[in-house]
Amino acid sequence: MTAVAALEIAAVAVDLGGRRVLQDVNLAVARGELVALLGPNGAGKTTLLRAVLGLQPTAAGCVRIEGRSARPGRAAIGYVPQRHEFAWDFPISVADVVVTGLTGRLGLLRRPGRSEWEAAADALDRVRLGDLADRPVGQLSGGQRQRVLVARALALRPAVLLLDEPFTGLDLPTQELLSGLFAELAHEGRAVLMTTHDLLGAVEGADRLALLNHTITAIGTPAELARDATVWSATFGVGPDSTLVRMMRSVA
Repeated sequence: MTAVAALEIAAVAVDLGGRRVLQDVNLAVARGELVALLGPNGAGKTTLLRAVLGLQPTAAGCVRIEGRSARPGRAAIGYVPQRHEFAWDFPISVADVVVTGLTGRLGLLRRPGRSEWEAAADALDRVRLGDLADRPVGQLSGGQRQRVLVARALALRPAVLLLDEPFTGLDLPTQELLSGLFAELAHEGRAVLMTTHDLLGAVEGADRLALLNHTITAIGTPAELARDATVWSATFGVGPDSTLVRMMRSVA
C-alpha cells in the first residue's frame, strides 16, 4: 500500500489579476521529508504556499493534508512568512506573538489557556528564545524575529511546515541554527516545504528539490537535479554556460 503524503498539491492552478500564475502544479511531501521549492522571482513560490494555506483561491486542483482536503485556518499547517509580513511595532511580547499561531485552532473569542502557553514555551525553547518570552517583539534583532516566527508556527505542533524564504537577511550563525532545526523537524516526522534562493544550501540540506516556474519543471534529489543542466536552464531562463548552471555542475 502506498503511504498517504502529508501534503499533496494536485493539479493546482491560480489566477491573479486575470492572469494565470500557476498551472497544473503537482507536488507531494511526505512526513519526514524536507523539500526545497526553487525558482526565479515571480515564479509563483509564495503564491503556491498561500494556496496551500487557503489564503489564495485556486482556479483548479486541490490541496490535501494527510489525505483530507485542507480547511483554511483549521488544517495542521505551520507557516513561517517572510519577516516583513509581520507588524513588529505592535506592542506585544514574544510569547504573545507565538500564541497567535494558535488563533485558527482557538477561534477569535476563546482565550489561550495553560496548554496553549505551554505549547508556546516549548516552541520558544526549540528556537532557543525561551529566555526572551516576556520581551517586547520590537526590541528583537532580525535573526531573533525570524526565530519567533518559526516558534509561532511550531506552537501549532503541525504535521506540515511551510517556510517562505526563512534565511533572507540572516547572519550565518542564525542560518545554521535554523537549518539544523528544520532538518530535526523533518527527522521527527514533519513534512517541510521551504522556498529559498539559497541554492547551495538547498542542495546541501534538502531531501528533494522541486523547481517551479509557474508549474513544476523538475523534481528529484539534489544529486539527480544537480547533474541535469537542462532543468536549471529551463526553470531559471539562463544559458548552459551561466554561473548558475556551472555552480550546479560543481556540486553534482
